[in-house]
Amino acid sequence: MVDPPKSLTARELQQSEGADDWRVLGTGAAAWFLTDSHARGATLAGRVLELADRTVTPLDLDVRARGVRVRIPLTPEDDGWTTDHLATAREVSALAAELGLAADPAGLQDVQLTFDVLDQAAVSPFWETVLGYARVGDEDLVDPARRHPPIWFQDLGTEGPRPLRNRLHLDAVTPRPVAEAVLATVQARGARVVPHGFYATVADAEGNEVDLLELEDWPEQPWQAPGTEDWRLVFAALACYPTTAAGEAAGLVTAAAALADDAGLPLNVDVRPGLVTVATAKDAWETDGRYEALAARVQLAARGLGLVSDPALARFVQVGIDAVDVPAARAFWRAALGYEQDPRTGVTDLVDPRQLNTTVFLQDLDVSETARRAQRNRIHVDVFLPDDLLHERLEAALAAGGTVVHDAGPIWWTVADPEGNEVDLTTAAGREEHWRQAHPG
Repeated sequence: MVDPPKSLTARELQQSEGADDWRVLGTGAAAWFLTDSHARGATLAGRVLELADRTVTPLDLDVRARGVRVRIPLTPEDDGWTTDHLATAREVSALAAELGLAADPAGLQDVQLTFDVLDQAAVSPFWETVLGYARVGDEDLVDPARRHPPIWFQDLGTEGPRPLRNRLHLDAVTPRPVAEAVLATVQARGARVVPHGFYATVADAEGNEVDLLELEDWPEQPWQAPGTEDWRLVFAALACYPTTAAGEAAGLVTAAAALADDAGLPLNVDVRPGLVTVATAKDAWETDGRYEALAARVQLAARGLGLVSDPALARFVQVGIDAVDVPAARAFWRAALGYEQDPRTGVTDLVDPRQLNTTVFLQDLDVSETARRAQRNRIHVDVFLPDDLLHERLEAALAAGGTVVHDAGPIWWTVADPEGNEVDLTTAAGREEHWRQAHPG
């Protein structure tokens, strides 16, 4: 008789024998395994997909040129971590060890968003529609493909309303038919819409904004040659292939990895139950013309496997932050997020060096907007970090001009950039133990 699974806290899971590679973050437990090529990562991905095919525990895979993230997400059906999750983590680590792949927990973090709201019921449906997210539980929205940052809603509290525009907004980039349908839906529900030609700024019931792209005046797509019809240029170039079996997913991952290595180009291959997304980094297709040929070869391989793309699933989400002193704010956010600066002149983007989390960009705010600058944003960024790296990141953010505005250590610190835009630096491991210590009995 098989013993029933036992409950574990996040810390207990991490500290269990055989789980040294793993860290519990905001969206699940994850491990980052270093590789020297896409192909080496695809080999691990294939073996993990075989494992996923015979276990009830879902697994997410993100294959990159120099590593693979394996994630065990907590699903709505889960009631916290159990020894079943631990067993899966151990099996994945054993597969990586057989391939000679080492783990690097320093490559792990989750970037998420928190919205302070007066009336969640009035706000949540708007964001479900504009981002294509799904509601999970009472307070959360998540990307069904778990590629873009989750949203957590919390009560605005006793401060009262913050009526002015945030200095933080989102961009949601989709193929034109999707963007037009979303715009029509939220406009019919009474959302405020400010058109700007190829995009529109749309606000929820409490004034939180998202720029919807692409609309009527979007520049013509540069990829017109036959062979790239599966792809959509939504800042990044994406092709999304629904799958029905682990073997289909493994075949596409293996093929895309080999083609990327042959082309000498980095490519992102994200595998979720029932879906493989192949993507470039933001604007990579624009700065390196070789991506068009690579896209055509990936498409040919996918169709050879009998896969049919779903262009409506192509989506890119990024976060914009307004600042008077963009260089100073950018330096802070680079440190707080552990990101790299886009080296292009005139581009303020900050990017995850492993292409695992959302892009952040800075834009100018007029110095005369004193009231907006004085008001706290209703949206802030959360960065879930491994518990053994949290203090190092906090010190880096403070050294880059940040100020602690709320100290809830050892679990989280709210840190403001030089202009008051906030980020919570936090960890999942130790939360249960900390709560029990603070609430004995």
